[in-house]
Amino acid sequence: MNTLTDRYLAATLRAVPAPRREEIATELRAAIEDMIDDRVGGGQDSATAEREVLTELGHPERLAARYADRRLQLIGPTYYLVWQQVLRRLLTTIPGAVGVIVGVVQATVGDNPGGAIGSGISVAFQTAVQITFWVTLSFAILERTNTSLTLPEWDVDKLPETPVERDIRLPDTCASVAMVLLTLAFLPWQHFRSWVRDTDGQRIPLLDPALWTSWLPVLAAVLLAGLVLEVVKYRTGRWTWPLVAVNALLDLAFAVPLIWLVLTDRLLNPDLVDRFGWLRDGNGLGVASRVTVVVVAAITLWDFVESVVKARRSATRVDA
Repeated sequence: MNTLTDRYLAATLRAVPAPRREEIATELRAAIEDMIDDRVGGGQDSATAEREVLTELGHPERLAARYADRRLQLIGPTYYLVWQQVLRRLLTTIPGAVGVIVGVVQATVGDNPGGAIGSGISVAFQTAVQITFWVTLSFAILERTNTSLTLPEWDVDKLPETPVERDIRLPDTCASVAMVLLTLAFLPWQHFRSWVRDTDGQRIPLLDPALWTSWLPVLAAVLLAGLVLEVVKYRTGRWTWPLVAVNALLDLAFAVPLIWLVLTDRLLNPDLVDRFGWLRDGNGLGVASRVTVVVVAAITLWDFVESVVKARRSATRVDA
């Protein structure tokens, strides 16, 4: 009949290299017997002493790892900080960029505006999972093979400057850039890939095609200027009064022509209006126009007020 010690030795030896099993078995059995004898000499019965000794030695595989000098972690302390830094930098840039690109392609080339956002989020998540897996696997292999990366030693000269508190954060900037890019992509998409078709099956652009020779290039230029402003805002790290002024001018440069086009019934394609009875008959077009004007004006006002509040808060913090 196998004793607890025999079972413990068998479980331990399974996890050590075969050439060392005999040596480790002899050494470990002798150590266990000595510890049991010490407890029995102190007045314990042998069964209780054996159980307590084996419990004190701990999990057999953990003990085997110590004999085999094998690490019981995926990424140990040697490369953990490097792994964390590489993973953080990759995850904060690549998945979001890939997701935006896929979303724009789906909304334009793929003729799938409804699923563009979902596709972008799904691909971004899958990209993040792939990056995490392969980076972690690479560092785990480096850790197990004791490969030296010849990393420079840390010294106090590498200490970063005291960080300045930012009012404009990277996720906010990424969201704003993505929204502008989607709006820019919508302009050609609605012309070439519109989901609305006439009775002959031909696609009907949503916006008046005549605007391509007048206002649509202007609005696109304003949107591109907005992208530049987002980058400048992020690099500055906070709202300043010049940024508030430029932001307000760009908002007005986009909102005023848009509202004027809506109120003069020049924004939508006349063929689109004729295609839908609720727009063509009654006051449907007028209601839609008024709602659009209110929404555009509200968004523009909200963006201006928010920028002013944040600029005042930043100025107060700097003065303090």
